[in-house]
Amino acid sequence: MAKKLKKATSTQKKVTVYLPTDLLERALASNDGNITDTIRKGLEFMAASHAYDSLRQLRGRVSLAVDTKDLRKDRR
Repeated sequence: MAKKLKKATSTQKKVTVYLPTDLLERALASNDGNITDTIRKGLEFMAASHAYDSLRQLRGRVSLAVDTKDLRKDRR
């Protein structure tokens, strides 16, 4: 009996990866999900980390006119 494969949409890409077994097991244990969810979450963390690094490089180069007293008014 032939396996039915999910048809990939234009927003998804099927990949094959070779991972160290112990790394995959540790990641799965910490994620409580399946392999796809675990790898997706890891890729999202990497993308976010890159974005944060880019923002950190701007530190001290961008001047923001922020009044901290105005920001704190809604906390009271």
